[in-house]
Amino acid sequence: MKLTRLRIVGFKTFVEPSEFLIEPGLTGIIGPNGCGKSNLVEALRWVMGENSHKNMRASGMDDVIFSGSGHRPGRSHAEVTLSLDNAARTAPAAFNAADVLEVARRIDRGAGSTYRINGREVRARDVQLLFADAATGARSPAMVRQGQVAELIAAKPQARRRILEDAAGIGGLHARRHEAELRLRAAEENLARVEDVLTAITSGVDALRRQARAAQRYRALAAEIRRHEALLLLITHAGARAEAAAAERALALAQERIAAAQTEQQETARIQAVAVAGLPRLREAETEAVAALQRLTHAAAALDAQER
Repeated sequence: MKLTRLRIVGFKTFVEPSEFLIEPGLTGIIGPNGCGKSNLVEALRWVMGENSHKNMRASGMDDVIFSGSGHRPGRSHAEVTLSLDNAARTAPAAFNAADVLEVARRIDRGAGSTYRINGREVRARDVQLLFADAATGARSPAMVRQGQVAELIAAKPQARRRILEDAAGIGGLHARRHEAELRLRAAEENLARVEDVLTAITSGVDALRRQARAAQRYRALAAEIRRHEALLLLITHAGARAEAAAAERALALAQERIAAAQTEQQETARIQAVAVAGLPRLREAETEAVAALQRLTHAAAALDAQER
């Protein structure tokens, strides 16, 4: 992996934007103690994905942000950008389309870090795998910090093996294997949970089957009830129709009787009218008969008197 440029803003003692060109060949940094040589190496480690604040010689990750001095106020964020030459197209497929890869890490005070590759936000894991595939990284033996040579000499065989593996360029494979193992363990845990869920579902299947049979019986009984209700309504409807027909016949008979009564009433009224019309003549005849009766009565009385 070819590093071409390192740009630092607000990281530890680099309060102003500082850019370091890494030319072909050997690039060295020379200076007295306390001038920031270790801070520069830590900036490289930090942008490569270092997440331990102890390895950054800080009490917290926010301490990598310039905290201020007697003449300068502190900053609210820090950012380190590392440019990589990708002309050989050795980067992962997701980032292998560009000739230059710019890996940037930015931290805001109290908000955590964000990573970007060529302006696109990515995970810290993606950045770590990018460098692991190139046999380097934040904790790779290719990045030698203070005291690390003595640690390598006194390292245990397992640590030396990891160093050799990183030097051989298979660190990325181990990292991916570790990630795959984590995913497999997560899948196994998910399968165990699925088995528990299946057990719970299986235990509930019998109850659901009983409920299904009860539901089927309920539907059958409900259908039978609806059928009988329909028959009852049909019978009631037929009876109502018969009663309506009988009522209609009774109504027709009543109407006929009413018509006959009206005819009879009209005839009676006619007779009454005729009788009323002849009543004056009968009264005159009655008056004449009374007068004649009186005359005859007087004549009979006179004859009786004469006979006596």
